[in-house]
Amino acid sequence: MLQSPLPVFMAGLKMGAWVFFPPVVDPRKLISDLGRWSQIARREGLLALEAQLVTVSDPFVVKGLQLLVDGAEPERLREVLEVEISAYEAKLKLASKIWESAGGYSPTIGILGAVMGLIHVMENLTDPAKLGSGIAVAFVATIYGVGAANLVFLPVAKKLLASIGRLVTIREMLVDGLVGIANGDNPRIVESRLGGYFA
Repeated sequence: MLQSPLPVFMAGLKMGAWVFFPPVVDPRKLISDLGRWSQIARREGLLALEAQLVTVSDPFVVKGLQLLVDGAEPERLREVLEVEISAYEAKLKLASKIWESAGGYSPTIGILGAVMGLIHVMENLTDPAKLGSGIAVAFVATIYGVGAANLVFLPVAKKLLASIGRLVTIREMLVDGLVGIANGDNPRIVESRLGGYFA
């Protein structure tokens, strides 16, 4: 909480749900849509794609299609959308980093717990019967700290990064498809090239 702005921290906590309910990524549907849009563009021209804008809910896809309809040059289209992808990826990675940071701090907190427990043990040196249980309790804190880091926080961080990678890849795939449409590539070639992203 201390190292992250509150909105980033809250976004990271919400992302924790992705461990059990990851964002749905359907590359086949996107490839199918891009193939259909490519056929429409070849038959009727890029302006005909304006009618497809109302059928799309993702703002990133809408922006890409709008740039295509507006006649943006392929390289300019790629440049604009890749800047947005970079910002999107950076924002998600920043939010997911709170889990990685928790994994880094957790063993330290465990060690602090162990040291505090041992300090308490030192207070009871005159009573040997309490030493064994006191030391055991002190080391339990270390187990919790290391266990939480390696069994919870770090695996969550890795899983979130994998989900972010899939989301970024599908956006890159979209950009590649839109640039192919802008270049006037054959719809089959567009679909075939995009199939390699999630092969």
